[in-house]
Amino acid sequence: MDLSPSGSDAAQPGAHRAPLTLRPPAAADGASLHALVRRVGTLDLNSAYAYMLLGRFFSRTSRVACLGDQVVGFVSAFEAPDEPNALFVWQVGVDPSARGLGVASSLLDAAFAASRPEVDTLLTTVSPSNLASDRLFRAFARRHGAEVALRPGFAASWFPGGAHEDEPFLVIGPLRPPVTDPERRG
Repeated sequence: MDLSPSGSDAAQPGAHRAPLTLRPPAAADGASLHALVRRVGTLDLNSAYAYMLLGRFFSRTSRVACLGDQVVGFVSAFEAPDEPNALFVWQVGVDPSARGLGVASSLLDAAFAASRPEVDTLLTTVSPSNLASDRLFRAFARRHGAEVALRPGFAASWFPGGAHEDEPFLVIGPLRPPVTDPERRG
C-alpha cells in the first residue's frame, strides 16, 4: 500500500478537477490497475491477470477511483475466508496526480461500506517504515470509532530476495460507519 511520501490525503482547496467517482472494479480494468500500480511505483506489482481476477472475483468489496475517465486509485479488499467478520485490505494505490484529494480515505470507507453487515474488523499489513499507510489506517480507525492492534503477520524472511520488511497485521475494530456518513451499511 502506498500514499504520498508526506502521507497527505486531504483535499486541496481550489483545485479544479473532474468529480471523483468510486465504483467496483471490472475484469476489463486489469490493464488500467496494472498501469496504475506501475505509476505508484512502491506497491508490489502483480500481473495484469491478477488485477483482472480482482475485478472478476473481488469486485463487491474492492473499489476503483476515477477522475473523469482516468483511473486514479484503487483498493483491493476481500472478506477473509477464515475470519467471517473481517475485511482484508490487500493494496491501496493512488496515482501521483491525485494525491492529496482524499482518494485513499474515500476508497477505504467505500470498501468497508460494501462489505457484509457482520464485518466489524479491518485487517491489513503495513511494514514499519510505511508511515503514510500507517497514518491512513489509523485515520480510518478514528473515523470509525475503532481501536488498532498489532499481531504477527508475514515475516521478512518469507519474502524472496531478502529486501523486504516484516509485514505485521493491523487489526482495526470493532468498526462502525463514520460519524459523518448519513448512509447506513447493509
